[in-house]
Amino acid sequence: MAVDLSGQTALVTGGSRGVGRAIADALAAAGAEVHTLSRSTGIDVTDREGVESAVAGLGPLDLLVNNAGTLDAIGPVWEVDPEDWRRDLETSLLGAFHCSRAVLPGMIERGRGRIVNVSSGTATRPYPYGSGYSAAKAGLINFTQSLAAETGELGLAVFAISPGFVWTEMTERLRDSPEGQRWFPGFGSPDPNEPERAGQLVVRLASGEADALGGSFIHVRDDLDELLSR
Repeated sequence: MAVDLSGQTALVTGGSRGVGRAIADALAAAGAEVHTLSRSTGIDVTDREGVESAVAGLGPLDLLVNNAGTLDAIGPVWEVDPEDWRRDLETSLLGAFHCSRAVLPGMIERGRGRIVNVSSGTATRPYPYGSGYSAAKAGLINFTQSLAAETGELGLAVFAISPGFVWTEMTERLRDSPEGQRWFPGFGSPDPNEPERAGQLVVRLASGEADALGGSFIHVRDDLDELLSR
C-alpha cells in the first residue's frame, strides 16, 4: 500500500548523491516536501552555526534524516591521517548531533517528529582499516538509543538504520583507490543492495507506522511487519 507523506516536510543530510539522494527521492515521491544539506550545496554538518542557520530558514520539520558521512581514513590506526579520522567521526556523529539539536526544539514544541540516523553494519563488528567510520557509526547507534529514550514521551520517534552494502562513490573508492586496494583487496559484496531500499524503509518510518520501534537499529532487509508484530 502506497504511503502518503503529503503535508510532511523532511530534511536529508548528505542528500545530493548515493543513499541520501535515494532517500530524498523516495520521500519526495511519497509526497513530502524535501530539503537537503550537503557539502556540495555549501553546508557542512560539522559547522554548528551553519546548520542552525540553514534549519532556521526551513520552517517546521516533520522528519530529519542524518545520512551525511565520510570514510576518508583508510588504513591502520597508526598510519592514517588523524585529521581524516577526526573528519570521519565528526561528519557522521557530530553532524547528527548538530542537526538533531537544531530541529528538536521545534519538534518538541509541536509534540511530533521523527529522526532517522543512517548507521552501518560496520558499527556492530570489527572494521579494521576503517575504524574512524565504524566508530562513528557505532556512536550513532548509541546516540539514537539515548535520544529515543529522552524524547519518546514527548511524541518523537528516533531510529537508526543500515542501508547494507550499496555501491556509492564512497564504496567505489574502497575498491578503486590505491589505499583501498591495499587495505581492502577484493572489496565488494556478492549481493549488494540498491539504495532505493533505504528510501523505501525511511518512507515507512516517516509514516509513523513503526513508531513503536523507536530506538531500534533496523536493516533494510529486516521484515518491518515481523518486527512490529513482536
